[in-house]
Amino acid sequence: MTTYDTIIRGGTVIDGTGGAAQSADVGIKDGLIAEVGNLSGQADQVIDADGALVTPGFVDIHTHYDGQATWSNRMSPSSHHGVTTVIMGNCGVGFAPVRPADHDVLIELMEGVEDIPGVALHEGLPWSWESFPDYMDFLSQRRFDMDLGAQIPHAALRVYVMGQRGADREPANAEDIVQMRELTRQAIAAGALGFTSSRTLNHRSSKGAPTPSLKAEIDELMGVAAGLKDAGRGVMEMISDFVDLEDEFSLLQQMVAHSGRPMSISLAQGLSPHGWKKVLGKIEDAASQGLVMRGQVAPRPIGILLGLTTTLSPFTTRPSFMQLQGLPLADKVAALRDPQRKAKILSEETAPGFARLFELMDEGRKIWLLGDPPDYEPAPEDSLHARAARAGVSHWEYIYDQMLEAEGKTILYTPFANYAENNLDCCREMILSQNTVMGLGDGGAHVGTICDASFITTLLTHWGRDRTRGEQIDLPTLIRNQTQDTARAVDLFDRGTLQPGMRADVNVIDFENLKVRVPEIVHDLPAGGARLQQKADGYLATMVAGEVTYRHGEATDSLPGRLIRP
Repeated sequence: MTTYDTIIRGGTVIDGTGGAAQSADVGIKDGLIAEVGNLSGQADQVIDADGALVTPGFVDIHTHYDGQATWSNRMSPSSHHGVTTVIMGNCGVGFAPVRPADHDVLIELMEGVEDIPGVALHEGLPWSWESFPDYMDFLSQRRFDMDLGAQIPHAALRVYVMGQRGADREPANAEDIVQMRELTRQAIAAGALGFTSSRTLNHRSSKGAPTPSLKAEIDELMGVAAGLKDAGRGVMEMISDFVDLEDEFSLLQQMVAHSGRPMSISLAQGLSPHGWKKVLGKIEDAASQGLVMRGQVAPRPIGILLGLTTTLSPFTTRPSFMQLQGLPLADKVAALRDPQRKAKILSEETAPGFARLFELMDEGRKIWLLGDPPDYEPAPEDSLHARAARAGVSHWEYIYDQMLEAEGKTILYTPFANYAENNLDCCREMILSQNTVMGLGDGGAHVGTICDASFITTLLTHWGRDRTRGEQIDLPTLIRNQTQDTARAVDLFDRGTLQPGMRADVNVIDFENLKVRVPEIVHDLPAGGARLQQKADGYLATMVAGEVTYRHGEATDSLPGRLIRP
């Protein structure tokens, strides 16, 4: 009789390949899937999955745990959403390679681009590395609640090679490019899964400086692509504004052709409702030519969380509001309830630096209360502007009052991508494209403004269960999208499916009761820094390499996760 370490019995198995669900047991031995079927063997541990889904662990290819991984063993919020593998180093920002003199440059960049407090980074980063292989060696000694993959970020690489010239976005010379090529090769050889870069003006340091990689010219990018070609493996992740779509996409396409390596490109519906379709069309054309290019997409809006506990509120930059910023929450709420202060704040104008977000809020037409569970496809008639109109009060007064509910812990929500037409139809179309991959959740980043590591739970609940019937997406497709497809997109072939010989990264899910909870602020960053945390109900068990890491959403003592070093 076969003996297993663990048998997961009686679940509805969706194996990550896209195949139909089946009632089966899953046998695990030595951290691997041993067998799937009607198992008669014995096991040291039996997990009852009757009535539950059994899926592969989820693979999140777009996170920013580069700092958190150096001071924490737990990659939350991702770990609360069935994630068993995360890939960090995205958007061209990270902390290696780095010279001691440039620590502040990389911190300021991460603080500005990814909204991670500089004080937490200064306190938490040990800086016991310089080269990218050194950074990998450091991480390889640590233990985590999931596996981590790293990528070499363009901004750090550029500053390491060029110093201040790189930070100032000066063109790279021939010698610079030779060095970048070799350092890229070395990083891939040391275990980096790929190279990432940013070409968007939205990415700026905490001092307002554009990201160092913004204007990198074709010779530099081809040099880095050659480094990937030299290494013989690795993927590329890019984000761009695509101001000139033809020229910009041609550049990215040349990188793929020159390196022979895959590329994913951030793709979302912005203020131009159909601009994403043009980029996706270019990706599809490239794929038809045999180039592996994918759009990296999200299952819901990308939006700003607003309130008194978050970084921003609808009244940020109004002078009488900003005077209260340093107060404890209870004192701030008390001060804001004063009628005279309220009247003064409502009479004041916002500063020019807040104009873009202020315009996006559209006088409350694009602000919603974020309930528990949150509704990420809210109806226009539920906006705070519409509610104010029904209540017969001015919209900003109504928004002000709502912000003070729940003793100031209310979270408001303003989507800025994927919601330009008041629905998520664009997300459905992107999810179902053959040339996209799930991503953009930014786990570990935007700690006071955005909390999208829960994208994965929304993918399953919204599109697999809750959306209008006829517009849902079948669960085998959704599971494959977040397991096999994401793993293969970063060249990981040892995980992502429940097949014999694959890593035993597994979720057992009470799908009927699966739901995302409302985000909340916790103070667990270095130096007592605050960040948004978001949990979920319905994950009965999560396993990494055959060990249970979470039961009913609560962490166990197991830390089987390791740095991935192909």
